Amino acid sequence: MTAEAPIAPALSHGRLVPVTVHFDDLDALGLLHNARYPLLVERAWTELWQRHGFAFEGDWEAAGDACNAVRELHVSHEAPVTRTGAYAVHLWLERLGTTGLTYGFRFCSADGATTYARGHRVLVRLDARTLRPAPWSERFRAVGRELLRPGG
Repeated sequence: MTAEAPIAPALSHGRLVPVTVHFDDLDALGLLHNARYPLLVERAWTELWQRHGFAFEGDWEAAGDACNAVRELHVSHEAPVTRTGAYAVHLWLERLGTTGLTYGFRFCSADGATTYARGHRVLVRLDARTLRPAPWSERFRAVGRELLRPGG
């Protein structure tokens, strides 16, 4: 992922965020290692949210909406990634609740045309002091609504 790479609309919903697969992301068979998919998706989400001003900079109380935890992660592999180079992650929100959200993703070719893996992840926004669920801010919800899949 490069800092200069644009985050562009992808298809009819969500965003397509460029990522890079490096040689050390491949397993002994020359395939993208299964543990790298969630890592690359996480990096894409981090870049997208940082561009909207949401980031963790060392202080959980100051992190606000960036203080969240994964409740569920599902990845389904559809085709092997066999080469290093430029790819993308198509990101969108399936559901935006008061304290949680579900996002969908596709690990795909750089142009978004070929899908290698897809899945979803459920996040819960946490209060930094109590680690109990806390509501998303209105600013976060406004950005999230832009990412909602139609019908989501």
